Amino acid sequence: MDHIVTLQDAVTAFAPWMEPTAAELDAIEQEMPVILADVDLLDAHIVTLDRTPSELDERRIRRARRRALTARVALVNRAAGTSLPGGAA
Repeated sequence: MDHIVTLQDAVTAFAPWMEPTAAELDAIEQEMPVILADVDLLDAHIVTLDRTPSELDERRIRRARRRALTARVALVNRAAGTSLPGGAA
């Protein structure tokens, strides 16, 4: 008979003393607009899973996709602005 046992590391991998660092929380805060925009895009897609998308659904998806792309561009531009010294010529 084989016994099923769990590994202690796997069980305690998320122990209460393992909190995110300040740097990790700052990174999450910086990415929050992208995360929220992606959630809106997923919500727009989920609404159309069980039916044929109407014109309104398609517009909602397009708007959500544009917001997600805009948020990603803003995040990349912020990251590029902080990592590259000097200005554009």
